[in-house]
Amino acid sequence: MLLVNLPLAGMMKEAVGDENGGLIYYLYQGVDKGIYPPLIFLCIGAGTDFGPLIANPKSLLLGAAAQLGIFVTFFGAIAMGFTGQEAASIGIIGGADGPTALLLTSQLAPHLLGAIAIAAYSYMALVPVIQPPIMRALTTSEERKIKMDQLREVSKTEKVIFPIVVTLFTCLLLPDATPLIGMLMLGNLLKESGQVPHLVSCLQNSLMYIISIFLGVSVGAKATAEMFLKVQTLEILILGIVAFSLGTAGGVLLGKLMSKLDHGKTNPLIGAAGVSAVPMAARVVQKEGQKYNPSNFLLMHAMGPNVAGVIGSAVAAGMLLLFFG
Repeated sequence: MLLVNLPLAGMMKEAVGDENGGLIYYLYQGVDKGIYPPLIFLCIGAGTDFGPLIANPKSLLLGAAAQLGIFVTFFGAIAMGFTGQEAASIGIIGGADGPTALLLTSQLAPHLLGAIAIAAYSYMALVPVIQPPIMRALTTSEERKIKMDQLREVSKTEKVIFPIVVTLFTCLLLPDATPLIGMLMLGNLLKESGQVPHLVSCLQNSLMYIISIFLGVSVGAKATAEMFLKVQTLEILILGIVAFSLGTAGGVLLGKLMSKLDHGKTNPLIGAAGVSAVPMAARVVQKEGQKYNPSNFLLMHAMGPNVAGVIGSAVAAGMLLLFFG
């Protein structure tokens, strides 16, 4: 996350009556109106392969279990004196999904946007540091050595139908999550259709970088010293690491349960990829698995929970918006 403490006089002034706002003011409307996060999800969808999730549907449960940190931290924040809207914005850090965290916070607690953006993106970058100790603490050496069977091949028809079905279900069951899930699935449908390769390439590269720059500059411009130099910011950072750690633990623990139920066919490590830091969390799982069994290739197995985590965090945000929006 790019942080800039710009002299905002004139650059981010309120547009009142005939008076025009400055550059940063208009860039920030993408955050304030919830425009940038769905566009980022569109770009993510264009670069996502849902094949591993379709081939192993039970990995959707691992993605759901990894959202444990969101809701536990939500209640913890309430106990610490935060309002419901603030607690929901802090809890969503546990989903390890920066755009979702920004969208939810901009709608529920915009005064915390700077602190939550710092926490969310910092912990996403620290996935290779935070996750491995938790994964090792919750699994045995034998469990980490489990070699999983190769996933079945997923047909083109399944990959095209999947985003359409998910979007329809989301619209009907949880409309508040539709902007994120719908754009994610639209991007994926464009990719899987195979009809617009240049558009998909633009989404995966150029547009993603452009939106990231706009997002970083506009959020960073709000990150003034007065916002950070207080105890509340430290509390948010602490709750953020708790949320992220609990999310990782929730996925691993469900992975252990699955391993017991299927008599050792599931490597519990893949549950750690249930947080939606795509594809970094899946790579961490691959690296940890190969440390204990060099012939083990868990990357594709971990991508199932990983992309399920993207869906899960967006659904969790939709639920929180439904109750507190």
